[in-house]
Amino acid sequence: MSPAQKADLITALSSAAREMALAGVRHRYPGASDREQFLRLAILTLGPELARRAYPEIDRLGLE
Repeated sequence: MSPAQKADLITALSSAAREMALAGVRHRYPGASDREQFLRLAILTLGPELARRAYPEIDRLGLE
């Protein structure tokens, strides 16, 4: 497998993992807006501390 093929595979797998995580957020919070879903995904992927530093609105919305 060439380096380009490996990079394509890793990109596809990362995208699939992100979509599955987002599907889980949508399942747990069906009434959440797109922005809230994004912020909840950020908390999952970045961890609460870094997500709050990157997106201070998380505290204003009371998300955890």
